[in-house]
Amino acid sequence: MPAPRVVVSGLGFVTSIGNNQATVTASLRELRSGIERYDFIPGANLPVKVAGTIKDFDTTTLQWAAWKWPEGYAFPREVLRGMAPHGLYALCATEQMIADARLTPAELTSDETGLFCASAGSPRLLRQFLNQIHESRGERIPPMGIVSTIAGTLNFNLAAHFGVRGAVVGFVSACASSTHAIGYACDEIKLGRQRRVLIVGGEDLSTDSTLPFNGMRALSRNPDPARASRPFDRDRDGFVGTGGAAALVVEEAESARARGAPIYAELLGWGQAADGYNVANPEPDGRGLGTAMRRALAAANVVPMEIDYVNAHATSTPAGDISEAKALQALFTTAGAHPAVSSTKALTGHGLSFCGVMETAFCAVSIAQGFIPGAANLEHPDPACDGVNLPRITLPTAPRTVLKNSSGFGGSNVCLVLRRWEA
Repeated sequence: MPAPRVVVSGLGFVTSIGNNQATVTASLRELRSGIERYDFIPGANLPVKVAGTIKDFDTTTLQWAAWKWPEGYAFPREVLRGMAPHGLYALCATEQMIADARLTPAELTSDETGLFCASAGSPRLLRQFLNQIHESRGERIPPMGIVSTIAGTLNFNLAAHFGVRGAVVGFVSACASSTHAIGYACDEIKLGRQRRVLIVGGEDLSTDSTLPFNGMRALSRNPDPARASRPFDRDRDGFVGTGGAAALVVEEAESARARGAPIYAELLGWGQAADGYNVANPEPDGRGLGTAMRRALAAANVVPMEIDYVNAHATSTPAGDISEAKALQALFTTAGAHPAVSSTKALTGHGLSFCGVMETAFCAVSIAQGFIPGAANLEHPDPACDGVNLPRITLPTAPRTVLKNSSGFGGSNVCLVLRRWEA
């Protein structure tokens, strides 16, 4: 019996470029940025001055009871009290996803429905939690401190709130985390272990979760929101932080069709490989990412000439972008293939562990809506990227087959192949 076909059937967004699918789609088409001036420590003269901000939410206070969010959502206090800010974002994105995928309560709570999440936890809330313990000499320990702060916070809270009874797993491979979640979900479905898996990723945007990267010289110090995140540009100087959440459903095609759910794309296959090189820096020649891309194409039974668009991981760091460009050149340019390549982080900033699910959802939107986002903010392509096709404007071209790349600390590389749904 052949393995079931796997599709993406529902989407949800709380991102710097929009808090719903319609706004996100328009931002991708128009290359509209969500990056703004941002004070990480008010009054301090810090070199990092911009971030991909989340609009229409207010989670600046550490008191969840005072948080504000857009109209149309209602959450019980017992749910919010165990969450970090990105838990609130994830709740909203997941509700969008469930509605978009037309999932019924019975399907949501079936033991055939799983939940795979990615989140680094909440350093900001963790700092408050631990400070309270030390300042009170162990006499004040917030009861929800653990579940609201550690890396599994989304797994705990979302599984309990939505009554998920299938497989519940958290993925922690830095910036490749949520792409790993999608890949393993694909396997679970093809192996018949789950009928569908909800993929949810989220991160806070805060001083505690973002500014430490400045100690690694990884953050852009360009104060211009329109030019700070510029993947593949010769003048790039680091990434721009962002927060938010994104969610999508990975499921059996027949299950989605029977429910009348929208099918955005088919997930053909995936691949992964590690650099084995450095804890933080990528292998300079991109060999690990190249291996992951080749494995993804092989699993999908696709050749380089069939790829129309590559949504690159490229974060706008000097070393990372060159490593990825070399991997792309080795796989595509040498074969005479020239897919369009762009990194949507130029618009959103870098979402860390949730960037993979966010950008895979962007790919699904692009496939379904028939366009390829351009390489925003690219003024002077790095000469090291010669041979890589970097269109500076959005292309009104409907991509049939798309490759999504992700890379994380330690050289953890994951790649997905998506294709326009054809019954």
